[in-house]
Amino acid sequence: MLNQNYPNPFNPTTQIPFTLPQAGRVRIDIYNSTGQKVATILNQQKTAGPHVITFDASFDGLLATGIYYYRLAFEAFDNARHFQATKKMLLVK
Repeated sequence: MLNQNYPNPFNPTTQIPFTLPQAGRVRIDIYNSTGQKVATILNQQKTAGPHVITFDASFDGLLATGIYYYRLAFEAFDNARHFQATKKMLLVK
């Protein structure tokens, strides 16, 4: 499950909570409003249960005020479960 980030709107950091039904590989990418990937903030194995990751939009100083999308992709280690979800967030500088 991918939850809504908080705070939203945010500047410069926000928390992205998610819960995994079982252990597996998780990737979270950030996209701008035109669909261009601007960052990968997580790409690693995680255990089952709740997690929170911080997105820091000041990481390179290039992100402008606007709408961004974060996408979680999950694949269980046994390949029995795959999941993708996308949510919207607003960066205000």
